[in-house]
Amino acid sequence: MKQQVKNIIFDLGGVLVGLDKHRCISAFEQIGAKAVAEYVRDHRTADLFYDIEVGQMTTADFCKEVRTMAGCNASDEEIVWAWNQLLTGIPQMKKKRLLALKPSYRLFLLSNTNEMHWKKCVTDDFTDAHMTERSYFEQIFLSYKMNIAKPNRQIFERVLNAAGIQATETLFIDDSLTNCQSAAQLGIQVFHETTGNDWLNKQEWDEDNLFG
Repeated sequence: MKQQVKNIIFDLGGVLVGLDKHRCISAFEQIGAKAVAEYVRDHRTADLFYDIEVGQMTTADFCKEVRTMAGCNASDEEIVWAWNQLLTGIPQMKKKRLLALKPSYRLFLLSNTNEMHWKKCVTDDFTDAHMTERSYFEQIFLSYKMNIAKPNRQIFERVLNAAGIQATETLFIDDSLTNCQSAAQLGIQVFHETTGNDWLNKQEWDEDNLFG
């Protein structure tokens, strides 16, 4: 029998923030970085962008690497703009849902992300009407600041320890099945998000409606 959920850990991309790979591809093509656009199109982003997700590469170094790979003269600003086109924003209904959950659950964010994407989210999605990202989450855990990424089980262990929460009382919502499986190995309850909106329709998290 699953224990009652007291804590919810949210993923960012694909759960809260919408993703549009085709828009990102088009943007890289627009700035003359066709080789990078093809890299994104072929689902090889894990190879190219892993270093920035775990904080091993700065934004400036990333932009330099893109220019080298693509053989283009795009500016840092243009490259950051193109990469950020992957993100389509957080719908208001999701932010309202987070605020509605706060009185009943401790909410956390755990994301494989990079400095560029996070800055865009903070500026465009979380900063509104005297609200900030801290208005929605008790603690925020970002791969590029932690120097580790999902699905490495150590990242989940670090989150549990830092937050002072029990795995069996915690729900993890992520659009990656691999990430969910890794969290589940630690006893964390998981909800594999497949549409980006499934979690919005859950009225409560208990053993009768939770995906395990």
